[in-house]
Amino acid sequence: MSVRRYGILKQREIAGEVQRAAEELATFGYTLVDSGYPDAALDRIEASFMRARVASEERFGRSRLEAVDEHNTIRLPMLYDRVFLELATHPMILALCREMIGPVVLSQQNGVVNPGGGGPYNQGAFHRDLPYQHFTSSRPLAINALFCVDDFTVDNGGTIVLPASHRIEEFPSEPFIAAHALPISAPRGTFIVLDCMAFHSGGSNATERDRRAVNHVYTTPVIKQQIDIPLALGPSFTEDTETRWLLGYGMSVPRGVEAYIAQREAKQ
Repeated sequence: MSVRRYGILKQREIAGEVQRAAEELATFGYTLVDSGYPDAALDRIEASFMRARVASEERFGRSRLEAVDEHNTIRLPMLYDRVFLELATHPMILALCREMIGPVVLSQQNGVVNPGGGGPYNQGAFHRDLPYQHFTSSRPLAINALFCVDDFTVDNGGTIVLPASHRIEEFPSEPFIAAHALPISAPRGTFIVLDCMAFHSGGSNATERDRRAVNHVYTTPVIKQQIDIPLALGPSFTEDTETRWLLGYGMSVPRGVEAYIAQREAKQ
C-alpha cells in the first residue's frame, strides 16, 4: 500500500528483510528478527541451554559464581554445545550486522538468566552494551543480537528499550525514561537486535519461571573481545575460514616486535 504524501523529494528504498531490519535498527536503535527455527530446533536450544548452565556451574562452582554475581550468566556457551555456534553464525543476523557495520567479530556470547520470583538480576539496570561511553557515531560500532530462549513478556522481565537513545550522548532524563521506556514482547526464537549504544534494561521477572536468552555482541574488529574466544575454544574448534574470522582467530595482539614482524612475514 502506498502512503499518501506531498512535498516529498526523497524516500529511502529497501529490498528484503535485512534492509527492513537495518532501517528500524538505524532509526529506533532496535529491531526484531525471527530466527525461523521450528519448534523442534527451539526445544533443542532450550535443552542445550540447561545443560550448558549445569556444565558451567560444575566447572567453576556455584558458590564461586555467586560470589562475583556470575551465577545467572553462562560465559561463552558454545564451549559446551555447538548449537550455540549455530546461533552465533545465524545468516540473517550476520547479514544485518555486516549491512550496518561492515566486517564484524564476535566480541561475546553469554547465556543470560533472569530469575523467576523477582530475584536480583545483574542486567536489571539501564546500561549500554558498550558501557561508560557517551558519544554517537554515524554507524554502529557494535550490535547485540539477543536470542529469546523463552517468550519475552512484560511479566517475565523482557527487555526494556529507550528508543533512539543510541543517537544521544547522555543518559536521558528521568521524565523521558518514565514516558518512553518501551517493554519489548517477543516469542521464543526471536532475536531482539540492539545498537549497543541504545540504553536498555532487563525487566523484573514476576513469574515463577526463569526467563532465558543468549546474547551475542558483534563489533567492528578494532574493539577487543570480552574473552579471548580463540584461546578459550582452542586452535582446532573450527576449520571454516569465515567462522574463524568471526570468532577472532588470527587477530590476537602480537607479543612484542619480533612477533609482529613474524606476523607480517606470514602474510607475504
